[in-house]
Amino acid sequence: MTLSDSDLSDTGITDTGRTDTGITDTGRTDADLADAGRTRFADDPVPVIADVDGVPVSGLLAEVPHPRAVLVALHGGATSAAYFDCPGHPELSLMRTASRLGFTVLALDRPGYGASAPFADELAPAPRRIDLIYAAIEQTLADRPRGAGVFLLAHSAGCESALRMAADERGAGLLGLELAGTGRLHQPVAQDVLWDDKGPRPSAYGIGKLLWHPKRLYSESVVGGASIAAPGPRTEAVAVKDWAGQEFPGLAGQVRIPVRFTVGDHERVWRNDADELTEVGSLFSASPRVVLNVQPNTGHNISVGHTATAYHLKLLSFVEECVVADATGEFSGPATQFDGSAVARPGRADDGSH
Repeated sequence: MTLSDSDLSDTGITDTGRTDTGITDTGRTDADLADAGRTRFADDPVPVIADVDGVPVSGLLAEVPHPRAVLVALHGGATSAAYFDCPGHPELSLMRTASRLGFTVLALDRPGYGASAPFADELAPAPRRIDLIYAAIEQTLADRPRGAGVFLLAHSAGCESALRMAADERGAGLLGLELAGTGRLHQPVAQDVLWDDKGPRPSAYGIGKLLWHPKRLYSESVVGGASIAAPGPRTEAVAVKDWAGQEFPGLAGQVRIPVRFTVGDHERVWRNDADELTEVGSLFSASPRVVLNVQPNTGHNISVGHTATAYHLKLLSFVEECVVADATGEFSGPATQFDGSAVARPGRADDGSH
C-alpha cells in the first residue's frame, strides 16, 4: 500500500485559498520578501493554464530570460503546485530559489487536481495522465527558452507520475530525474498506522503524525499543510495501489537518465536506512548515474520544512551537474553515489510529540 490522496484528505487538511480554476492565490507581496530578509530578484510565480484537447491543466510558472534549464515539478497527494512556492513562506520556495539561480520552474497541478479536477475520472489511466502532463509541458513552455532542456522532479505521490514519465520513451529526452519522499518499503511505524491484519486502515490522526513528524522541523503556520492543501481525486487511490511493491521496481529499470533519490532523515513513511537506499539505487540499472541522498533535519514534506532551502540548493547542484554532463556527453563521477548518512535507527528518541 502507498499513501493516496483520498487517505491524505482525511488528515484534517482542508482546501484553502483556491479559486474556481483550482489555482492557489499565493498573495505574496514585496513586504513578505522583506520580512524574510530577501529582496525581489524576479517576479512572483504566475498562474498558468494549458488547454490539452479540452482538458485544462493549471500550475505556476517562474520564468527567467535565459535559463540554464527548466525544472518541471510534480506535487504529492492532497496538495497542489503551491507546495513548491509555499504561501507566506517565500524563503522556502523552490521556485524562487531556482529562478534566482537561473532556472525556469514550471510546477504543475497533477491530472485530477486544480483546473483538471472535473476530468479526474477520465484521467485515471496512467497512459492518459502521462500524455496529459507531457502535452501540458510542451504547450506551456512552447517557444520559451529551455536552456539545456527539462529536468523532472517530484514529491511523494507525484513520484508515481514522474517515474512513469522517465521510463516512457519520451523520458530519454529529459535531463534528469529527482524523486523525493517515496520508496519501496514502509517504516515499521508506518506499517502500524497504515495496516492491520485485514489490510489497509489509514487513520487521519495517524497519517498526520507520519507526514508532519517532528513538528519542530516546520514553521507552526506550515504544519498540517492547510496553505498548500487541495482535494485529491478518488481515482488516485487506485492509481498508486500497486506502486511501491510492484510498479516502482519494474519502471526504475527502464529509466535511462541520471536519477537522484532523496529521503529525509526523519522520514516516517518510507524506509530511509542505508541498506534499503542501496537496494533502491540498484533498481535504476540503466541510469548513467544514481545519487542516493539523505537530507538532514528533514521529515516527509521536504520542500516546506526549515531545511527546504538546503535541500533545494543540493537538488539544483545535481541539476547543474546534469546540464554540464549533457554538454560534455558524460558524467565523470561515480555511477552510484551516496550523499548523507542514513541515521534512522531503532530506538531513536523522536516520537513525534514535539
